[in-house]
Amino acid sequence: MNEHDGFPPLRILMVAGGTGGHIFPVLAVADELRGRGGVAGRPYDIEFVGTRRPLEAKLIPAAGFRLHAVDSAGLKGIGGLRWLRNFLVLPRTAIEVAFILREYRPCVVVSIGGYLAGPVMMEAALRDIPTVLIEPNAQPGLTNRLLAPVVRAAAVGFAETADLYGAKAHVTGLPVRRAFFDIPPRTGSQPLTILIVGGSQGSRAMNHVVPEGISMRVRQLGKLRIIHQTGERDYNEVRRDYQERRIEAEVHAFIDDMAGVLAQADLVIARAGATTVTELAAAGRASVLIPFPGATDQHQLENARAMEKAGAARVIVQSEFTPERLVAALRDLMASTATLDKMAACARGLARPDAAAQIADLVEGFARRA
Repeated sequence: MNEHDGFPPLRILMVAGGTGGHIFPVLAVADELRGRGGVAGRPYDIEFVGTRRPLEAKLIPAAGFRLHAVDSAGLKGIGGLRWLRNFLVLPRTAIEVAFILREYRPCVVVSIGGYLAGPVMMEAALRDIPTVLIEPNAQPGLTNRLLAPVVRAAAVGFAETADLYGAKAHVTGLPVRRAFFDIPPRTGSQPLTILIVGGSQGSRAMNHVVPEGISMRVRQLGKLRIIHQTGERDYNEVRRDYQERRIEAEVHAFIDDMAGVLAQADLVIARAGATTVTELAAAGRASVLIPFPGATDQHQLENARAMEKAGAARVIVQSEFTPERLVAALRDLMASTATLDKMAACARGLARPDAAAQIADLVEGFARRA
């Protein structure tokens, strides 16, 4: 706890759960608030509550914030014994969340959704603590739809999402780190660079299809530079696959400096999580998007279609994602650098560089009334 000139701090609790898509945007808002220092002579004290997954344990303390890790598990899209096992975790989650809220006593709670958001935001609402929900997707997931009646404000990434939250909605865009907006336009130097990233945990489908497709593309049209984030599970297999195909590739289980790598890319092959498409827009990079078909309520498909409609991306649904289909898309997109430049410009046109600041303004508004 920080004290400043005798005034107690304004405590802000940020909720992040599970994946990079749930962590990075909330970190961006926390960084914005930390940079502002506080309001009315009272400093901010910002802490996080999250799951016990290793990504949170790595990223949040590394950014300089305290993490309260709780037991939590989702129920959507599963069945059988796993559903029962996860259901039995809920009482423990509720108890741990109630204890954190009672001990930390935040004046505002900020969440981006996910299965941990439900218990935290509902408990905060019962305690009459103001809540700000960040809705990153064009199609809100189940948890965020259920939270719509109880949150005080909703910061939405897409204008079409605002109707769900009514007067509470603020179209802010999704916050990403400043570094993505500082990426210069691509240079077009040869060989062209393709970045493959299947989310923070990787994509088995992309990890299987892309090396074969790249191999076919190289035989047809020449050398490429490949950077591939695989996730921990498939790292060794993908690295071996490229080696056996005699393709030089930079293979990483996880890329810490995604902004730095995006700056090197001419084209990105990626999933269509909200954070991914927002980072692509901020960076101004053309993309081929393969939405994850298991995403809740098909929100990745909606995100991808929004990018495609704007001229920033091409979409291949996973059921049609084959090496041949990928090669056809690459051949079309990379036949002319003007095509990549036009798509990059369309992507940049979707960027909202003030998203973190706008959401911080919402949080500060509640903090001032604390």
